[in-house]
Amino acid sequence: MVLNYIWIAFFLIAFIVGLIKLIFLGDTGIFSEIMMSTFDTAKTGFEISLGLTGVLTLWMGIMKIGEKGGVIKLFSKLVNPFFRKLFPELKKDHPAYGSVMMNITANMLGLDNAATPIGLKAMEQLQESNPKKDTASNAQIMFLVLNTSGLTLIPVSIMVYRAQLGAADPSDIFIPILLATFFSTLAGLITVAVYQKINLFNKVILAYLGGLSAFIFGIIMYLQQLPKERIAEISSVTSNVLLFGIIIFFITLAAIKKINVYDAFIEGAKDGFKTAVKIIPYLVAILVAIGVFRASGAMEYLISGFTYIFKTMGINTDFIEALPTALMKPLSGTGARGMMIDAMKTHGPDSFVGRVASTVQGATDTTFYIIAVYFGSVGIKNTRYAVTAGLIADFAGIIAAILIAYLFFH
Repeated sequence: MVLNYIWIAFFLIAFIVGLIKLIFLGDTGIFSEIMMSTFDTAKTGFEISLGLTGVLTLWMGIMKIGEKGGVIKLFSKLVNPFFRKLFPELKKDHPAYGSVMMNITANMLGLDNAATPIGLKAMEQLQESNPKKDTASNAQIMFLVLNTSGLTLIPVSIMVYRAQLGAADPSDIFIPILLATFFSTLAGLITVAVYQKINLFNKVILAYLGGLSAFIFGIIMYLQQLPKERIAEISSVTSNVLLFGIIIFFITLAAIKKINVYDAFIEGAKDGFKTAVKIIPYLVAILVAIGVFRASGAMEYLISGFTYIFKTMGINTDFIEALPTALMKPLSGTGARGMMIDAMKTHGPDSFVGRVASTVQGATDTTFYIIAVYFGSVGIKNTRYAVTAGLIADFAGIIAAILIAYLFFH
């Protein structure tokens, strides 16, 4: 529903700005530019979607190998003690634990096709023990905010788009996204814990959060001491070694479990091809809307306004062109993806703006969409503080993404 209003707004604002330019500024070519942008961006959307087929097919195949090899169950066991402390109201043998952990794990690994149905099942199981059926329980809010914070280990879709748009090293945003999404999740988790009075100083919670936080801050402190060229080199090498290591791990784990690895890859690859074709209308729709918004000059006015505000505050404004991706992210995943692609097409995937937009896109998930789908699936109307906590996580992730992008790429 939100995307519907955003899509309409792009066209109406473009039309109004175009009329103002035509009537008051005498720009007789403005509507010609707007119409040309519709043809150009429609063509671009189609070409990008088709170009995604190869890389998306590859990664969907790899992910299917990991899924069949039991990666989700393995990760679930690793985080089991931690998650049990985050849901103190649930009994130890509550069936939702398994679904919650498998959903979060699938999201972390970028297995969206597996994550969503598992997540909906988890929400139904949590609803069974919810005393007020139209009001979100503490456990449901914690689960939802962990989803909206978008903790991601493998940002497959973003790397795929960067590869298609010609990035020299599509995976160079792997570590920046990993760091940014950590801060998003940490902010969301702490916010919900404060609301629910969960003891964050519990030894199990401290061991997991404290250990991971110390590791993340250690990486940042180490990188801050290095020259920018060295940071970029380390990031590129580490990202590619880790990603290929993950592929080897998935294949090895599946082979040990006597899974037909080749057949599993083909099964997942087929889904990749279907996905690439399926997103064509969505990508064309959002890119055309953004195209007319930009061609009319409305995007330029928006960016100029933000530039003025941040310059007045004495803040470097090199990231401003990537800000539309950040503003769109909590509202619409499709819209944010379109903004990211627009930023990379306009400035280049290896530009600072292109990398900031990519990092922001991977830092959080789409809060309002997830709330609508997950709570709507079980008939919850009173979301309590879920939106507030989700938006705090989004804000923390976006700020972290911008600052980390400056550390790595500026």
